[in-house]
Amino acid sequence: MVNKEYADAYTEILEILTYIDVDDYRKIPNDMIKFFIANANKKYNFVYDPTKTLEENKVSERAKKIIAVLFCDYWATDSQKEKIKEYDKKYFQRIEKEKKEKYNPDEIFGNTEKEEERMMGQIKERMQLLEYEEPKWYKRIFSKIFSFKKK
Repeated sequence: MVNKEYADAYTEILEILTYIDVDDYRKIPNDMIKFFIANANKKYNFVYDPTKTLEENKVSERAKKIIAVLFCDYWATDSQKEKIKEYDKKYFQRIEKEKKEKYNPDEIFGNTEKEEERMMGQIKERMQLLEYEEPKWYKRIFSKIFSFKKK
């Protein structure tokens, strides 16, 4: 069973395909057309006006994507296919760059190292503020006497 949104999109595709050139229609494999027919929503009534754009006809996003795939696979010329591949490549590179900037592991882990360095610097400063006082001579003598006494 096909998802209702896809079934509606297949119905829209079949309606749109009735308005394309016969030569372009024949370029689509019969198996694909049969798939669209078998999985289309028979209860969904879609009317397409070829004088209007896809947006004006309120074609679903799924149907638009299927049309784009049909165009790229069966109707596009070699130069159009190259332009589409270039666009896709640039688009995916841009997405990857955004992901890398957002989830940069060097930056994520680098912040903790910088934080540790800052904290160590603060600890060293505090330790320098504490002065070590050498015990007075008589305190050292008493501590030696008490250490002998404990043994």
